[in-house]
Amino acid sequence: MIYLWLKALHVAAVLVWTGGLLVAALASAGIPKSVTDRPLIEAIQRFDTGVTSPAMFVVWAAGLALAMLGQWFPSPWLIIKLAIVVLLSALHGVLAAKLRGLSLRDTTSPGWLRHVPVAIMASLSAIAILVVVKPF
Repeated sequence: MIYLWLKALHVAAVLVWTGGLLVAALASAGIPKSVTDRPLIEAIQRFDTGVTSPAMFVVWAAGLALAMLGQWFPSPWLIIKLAIVVLLSALHGVLAAKLRGLSLRDTTSPGWLRHVPVAIMASLSAIAILVVVKPF
């Protein structure tokens, strides 16, 4: 029974975290252009700090607990999934820093940021396939 509750908590936290990650990515990339509006950027930054970041920590805690309960740590699919989640976590840190810069009126964004939302969606798709199909 605890496994199902942990799984539900993990999935809910993933939805919140990745939703916030996408918003931060879009704001950091300047899509739409109105995100240079300081109050909007500050609201996104507060959401990131108060909701998105805690959700990421819940994703990690619940995910690791699930992996331990399922005894999946030697599984290649889990190792690959964890590598993708580490990259998404690092990206979250980069985006949080960019949001802080935007709130300080630093409106310069590297060109690669406009590709981040697609990369996030591709990563989430890969994770879903790994978890459901467990191809390795």
